[in-house]
Amino acid sequence: MSQTKNTNQQANNKILVIGANGTVGSHLVKLLQERGAEVLSATSRKEEATKPGRVYVNLVTGEGVHAAFSAADRAFLLSPPGFADHYSMLAPLIQASKRAGLKKVVLMTAMGANAVDSTPFRRAEIELENSGITYNIIRPNWFMQNFATFWVQGINESRRIALPAGEAATSFIDARDIAAVAAELLISDALANRDFDLTGIESLTHRDIAAVLSNTLGERVDYQNIEPTILRDGLVAAGFPGDYVGFLIMIFGFLREGYNARQTNAVQDITGQRPRTFKQFAAEHRTVWKH
Repeated sequence: MSQTKNTNQQANNKILVIGANGTVGSHLVKLLQERGAEVLSATSRKEEATKPGRVYVNLVTGEGVHAAFSAADRAFLLSPPGFADHYSMLAPLIQASKRAGLKKVVLMTAMGANAVDSTPFRRAEIELENSGITYNIIRPNWFMQNFATFWVQGINESRRIALPAGEAATSFIDARDIAAVAAELLISDALANRDFDLTGIESLTHRDIAAVLSNTLGERVDYQNIEPTILRDGLVAAGFPGDYVGFLIMIFGFLREGYNARQTNAVQDITGQRPRTFKQFAAEHRTVWKH
């Protein structure tokens, strides 16, 4: 399916984007607007909600949820970073979608979320699947953008990626490719009621990532495999909630075991475009890692 196909099919629908200021959401809003959709960008800042095309939604307290979903026809849902209990964040949004009679919901979780039905992400997926709402579920792998955000400080300060990732490969994906998939699924119902694991086009170890950054920057970047406890202690010291830190340590464990190496063709099948490589991503973001 090409990315331009069905461009105007749902152009008159109002599409609510939860996490509109985030890594995926910011790109998704732009893509939807380029394709003629009317977008309602959710924000947790009340002062921003006064701007055209913005709506106030507080996922923690639930304030603004009813009004936002009542104004929409379709919605993109995700759980905000920093929370481990994804179900408690997402279930009220799925329920609000059902009450508002939304025509379509696209839910973003994470690759591997469907491995065990009892996990918070999977419980949210099951709730959506059983809701009667037309849906799609997308499960992206680890973001390339992590190296330009979460891990950027270590790269810039010591030219080192220090993570408990072992030597396992991961099919990292660019958030822009995730957004392109979400845009297509929100605008078109051709692939309704299906779920997709989203990956990049190659599987790289963190040592491979360091080598790409070294070549891009023209100076050496190293990878250091650290003990999970070192990352855990650093995150706790930085003020991250304990349950969220535990969640991150757990998914790094899955990564080290090789569960994130698998590649799928979903991005190209849905958008008609090959996923970006990490080399492309690094070249486009090289100024982020400059001293």
